[in-house]
Amino acid sequence: MLGIIRVLTHQDQNFVEEHGRLIHQQYGLDSISRCIPDQPKGIFDDASEAIAVPKIIALGQQFQAEGCDAIFLSCAADPGLEALRKTVTIPVISAGSASASIAAMLQRPVAVMGIGAEAPRPFKALLGESVIYARPEGVLNTTDLLSSQGRQSALACADELYRQGIEVIAFSCTGFSTIGLADAINQQLGQIAVDAVRAAGLFASQLGC
Repeated sequence: MLGIIRVLTHQDQNFVEEHGRLIHQQYGLDSISRCIPDQPKGIFDDASEAIAVPKIIALGQQFQAEGCDAIFLSCAADPGLEALRKTVTIPVISAGSASASIAAMLQRPVAVMGIGAEAPRPFKALLGESVIYARPEGVLNTTDLLSSQGRQSALACADELYRQGIEVIAFSCTGFSTIGLADAINQQLGQIAVDAVRAAGLFASQLGC
């Protein structure tokens, strides 16, 4: 069983379980999904990350106590990843390092697309400090992606990156997974994007969760 930590607080359990469904569809893994409390806009800057980390650690410990085989931290900034790994004994996979690792292995011109002011730390560490980064116009947090305008802006941002010669886009926001952006890019633009949730699911599937 995979315990999934969602860092965007949401009252709709169907929404909370969306990333688990994506992983189950792709890899057949069963999961439990829960969100941390009091973060209605998720993690989008240093301040929101600092507030979230203790909650992430507490939820990870809870998943271990309930018998989960591994934890998936569903946030591409990898918030609190090292601290969480020090407080639990089961494997912890995080969206950011998973997405960046797969993009690096492809060894093709790559850019990172997210919702923050710059590429998150795991992407700079694995793809280089100077990796090209872009944020969709008008998108400042995860909830902005859930609107029709947000989805259109995300697709337009990706299209512009490909026009600049980029061959692979690594997502640094799991909200792109929620709106199915990788599939839209493949179907409408004929291009490749690394979906952070599916990337993490690939690593989890190797653990036999």
